Amino acid sequence: MILVFGSTGQVARELRAILPDARFLARAEADLADPAACGEAIRRLGPAAVINAAAYTAVDKAESEEEVALRINGAAPGAMARACAELGIPLVHISTDYVFDGTGETPFATDRQPAPLSAYGRTKLAGERAIAEAGPSHAILRTSWVFSAHGSNFVKTMLRLAETRDTLNVVSDQVGGPTSAKAIAAACKTIAGQLTTEPEKSGIYHFSGAPDVSWAEFARAIFTAAGKAVAVNDIPTSDYPTPAARPLNSRLDCAALSAFGLRRPDWNEDMNAVLETLGAKR
Repeated sequence: MILVFGSTGQVARELRAILPDARFLARAEADLADPAACGEAIRRLGPAAVINAAAYTAVDKAESEEEVALRINGAAPGAMARACAELGIPLVHISTDYVFDGTGETPFATDRQPAPLSAYGRTKLAGERAIAEAGPSHAILRTSWVFSAHGSNFVKTMLRLAETRDTLNVVSDQVGGPTSAKAIAAACKTIAGQLTTEPEKSGIYHFSGAPDVSWAEFARAIFTAAGKAVAVNDIPTSDYPTPAARPLNSRLDCAALSAFGLRRPDWNEDMNAVLETLGAKR
């Protein structure tokens, strides 16, 4: 049995579709704000593998709630990892491009020194380090720009705005790989399965959709595929200030994925599938 932390998030929803026999823990059963409870849940249930698909993801709010975000994104994964190490089972943990400072235009390699710009990034990095320190068989899967037919994400926001707007200003100097939650879920399943028999594959991996684009380019692709006549005006990040700084370069070097027989998913294909699900495909 695979144990999944998270129940209603984008990746957790997709994991439900491909892991019908997995046990999903909602907040009422294992609140990540109580790290000790997360470790105890693993020890009590004795799964074959653990996937952590839960996190504090309110990037801007984390600037004023870093202590809370640190418990959820830092201490809780550490507690999970210690329990997994005790039981000798693998942990797959989803992390983020926000651990990097976003400088340059070269894709960030897995061994690039992290330098987060925000509280959210710092707390996610703390989780990565706590897992590595605990030493279980593990895969830290850094991803970016997650979208799906569920929850709140860029694709759904663009569709909603298209209902009342014919022009939108969208940031064009942030570049990264949009990644579907469905693709992330499938990768987590594959990685967890392989780590159970090949723990030597433990480490940090990058997983993002291809090709890399700006938010403005992504928006145009969404509107074209959905048949929405919305003009996109490119603006710099400086024209759209937010409490938390965003990395300008979110490109991720995903070459190491080949260890699991994985490659970067085509976000355009996945985006069209999401639009079909939402009934928004032209």
